[in-house]
Amino acid sequence: MTEPGSPIAAAREQFLALVGDVRPELHRYCARLTGSVIDGEDIVQEALAKAFYALGVQAEPPPLRPWLFKIAHNAALDHLRSHGHKLTELRADLDDADLGAFDEARDPAALRAALARFLALPLGQRSAVILKDVLGHSLEETAETMGATVLAVKAALVRGRKSLAQSEREEKPVVADARAALDRYASLFNARDWDGLRALIGDDCRLDLVSKSERRGKQVGFYFARYEQEPVTMRVGHLDGRLALGVYPAHAARPAYFILLVFEDGRVSSIRDFRYVSYIADEAVFEPA
Repeated sequence: MTEPGSPIAAAREQFLALVGDVRPELHRYCARLTGSVIDGEDIVQEALAKAFYALGVQAEPPPLRPWLFKIAHNAALDHLRSHGHKLTELRADLDDADLGAFDEARDPAALRAALARFLALPLGQRSAVILKDVLGHSLEETAETMGATVLAVKAALVRGRKSLAQSEREEKPVVADARAALDRYASLFNARDWDGLRALIGDDCRLDLVSKSERRGKQVGFYFARYEQEPVTMRVGHLDGRLALGVYPAHAARPAYFILLVFEDGRVSSIRDFRYVSYIADEAVFEPA
């Protein structure tokens, strides 16, 4: 891990500030490609890490937004293939279609579609619909990101829009083994029982403040100090087919961000806190349990 205060750490902070405006867009794209706001953020972090180190060997800085989308697109494809996803061959569905049915205007149905519905589309159709209809990219920008022709993008849009309109949302099974443990954690947090929470933390617990810092072991105990000053509550709910904690500011109807916990032998062995990438809450469907 990069040492805080080092030249590389300072350069990384400058880079993250530079890409701050485009980062939520990258997440919207990757979350829909994978059907998961969590996996989408993992891919964005990987893509930005690749971009940061690649930028150091560029003779001239490339146009930032299309370059980042291309890197994120390829990182998402690698992620899908490495996790055994089907329908990941990009060119298989980019052949001729009835282009008489093509409409260059954005399809409003794509903006309303839940993340899981995009997974029913072959990858080429999925990518084209997300880039063009959800994010508002031009046909040329979409083709550049996908490494395809404009004609192929039009064909993918015709088919993808039709399939998306006909598909029904696929519900993922929820594994509820940790429900009681999460309920206990949330209850202690909402009661402001910080000593009780610290007692739940395993001796070798890993804390990932996503996109900010990482801690391990005894240092994780200091994690709660900031929460002692914040009027937020936690609720257990379903996120991306798994149980998670939603963090709610006072009087808020929706969570501002999420926390994922892993338990081993009744104690917390891993915490992933997404407070510093709160934009993922804009894409998430979180249903309180």
